[in-house]
Amino acid sequence: MQFKSRNVRSLAECVVGDAAHFPYRSSKYITEFFEDCDLPFVHDGSTRWAWATDRLTELLSEPSPQPHALPPRFVHVFRILMDRSEAVDDDLDRSKALEILNIPLKKEGYEAYFDDGGTLQFRHIATKKVSEASNPHRPLAPEEVRRREQLATYLDACTEDELIEDVLLPMFRQLGFHRITAAGHSDKQLEYGKDIWMRHTLPTMHVIYFGIQAKKGKIDSSGMTKTGNANVAEIHNQVVMMLGHEIFDPELNRRVLVDHAFIVAGGEITKQARNWLGGKLDQSKRAQVLFMDREDILNLFVVTNIPLPAAAVRGQATRESNDIPF
Repeated sequence: MQFKSRNVRSLAECVVGDAAHFPYRSSKYITEFFEDCDLPFVHDGSTRWAWATDRLTELLSEPSPQPHALPPRFVHVFRILMDRSEAVDDDLDRSKALEILNIPLKKEGYEAYFDDGGTLQFRHIATKKVSEASNPHRPLAPEEVRRREQLATYLDACTEDELIEDVLLPMFRQLGFHRITAAGHSDKQLEYGKDIWMRHTLPTMHVIYFGIQAKKGKIDSSGMTKTGNANVAEIHNQVVMMLGHEIFDPELNRRVLVDHAFIVAGGEITKQARNWLGGKLDQSKRAQVLFMDREDILNLFVVTNIPLPAAAVRGQATRESNDIPF
């Protein structure tokens, strides 16, 4: 990845403190800063901004994990730089420093922002792709735990269509999938076993197609299921139909087969259901099936910092107002 030289210099001036609202760093403290970033860079006494420019250029030349994502070590440097403990003057929330940082970044098509947990994130402006997607299995910050609880409450009350439109579509868009198309439930004959189809472009520019079969409740293997739950035998029929039916991609003007099938549940997908489905599918189709249950949805939705559905926010506000003593 390459930035224009003048933009890298502006970012380097933020690092060494030649830009407004950033602490000034002499040679010794520049070295200490990069030590804090777990990087083996030692300032050699040369011009501070020029030396820092060369180091940032090195970091930008490292491979990125996904298209339109900044290299992880480059992202880490600026997360350390923008820590609230580094605030100077009257910029305690680092908002003024963030404005300065975003001037060169936006010229390169990126913007930096603080998420709900106060962590600096980088987003590609055109695709909305967030650099260095967070690990969904990491410990959650208190604000993230609160948002997770709000979303869990919403999943209990929403319909299947709301699960798709308000939760799954925004989540998969944020995760870098493209051409996400919901089949809808007004005409069941047009679904062919899938509620959503989408595609993902690999770094090699090859395209992989995904179909999604979404269920609001729990997916189990019982002969008789409770209201709101789905039987895995029904899912099996829909997965076979999904993998065997072509979809039309209007951008490529051709019909293609789905490469992988996502089975997504707003509730639990039991181990027995997964094993039963694996036993029914042949080996080639078994490798094409991916599972995503309630826990996966909650964690991915929260750590990728997707705005909660409006109904979930309204529901939380209503509960808080009911808790106010009179």
